Amino acid sequence: MENLQQEIDNSVNILKQGKVILYPTDTIWGIGADATNSKAVQRIYKIKERDAGKSMIILLDSMEKLSDYVEDVPEISYDLIEKTRVPLTIVYPKAKNLAKNLVAADGSIAIRVVKGAYCSEVIRKFGKPIVSTSANMSGDKPPKTFNDISQMVIDRVDYVVNVFRNRINTVKPSTIIKMGDDGMFEIIRS
Repeated sequence: MENLQQEIDNSVNILKQGKVILYPTDTIWGIGADATNSKAVQRIYKIKERDAGKSMIILLDSMEKLSDYVEDVPEISYDLIEKTRVPLTIVYPKAKNLAKNLVAADGSIAIRVVKGAYCSEVIRKFGKPIVSTSANMSGDKPPKTFNDISQMVIDRVDYVVNVFRNRINTVKPSTIIKMGDDGMFEIIRS
């Protein structure tokens, strides 16, 4: 998997420069950047022609890092992440240490802990969370394969990752739940 390691290194270098990548997440192809860099986040909104009021997901490589980006992580979150068999995004109240334009108006942030070989290793080596939003123009359907991504999106990013392009992903976008301060949660998307 020498090619995979090279793509991980290339992605980390691009992210460190504050640039935007088109990459395979653990679910679908996504557009990503440093989640702590507001200029990089702004570029993603521009690339997708997305309303800046619509928040995006961030990806982490381990649940131990949740407390770096969320003020109070409800204990049940760890159980949910550990026991779920499908990709799970949790919306937490009181985000911290992230680009302000990434955090929702109510102060919340959506976070998914990834398990894929490419994504988790990029985030681990980068040392910060990355933005994850589907690789499509705002309002269009999320691409199921690399070949479904519009040329406009490909042309607008700084780097297109060159692994898993032939993978037909049968995984749908992640399940999303919203966590309350009290540890109670509601399912937003299943």
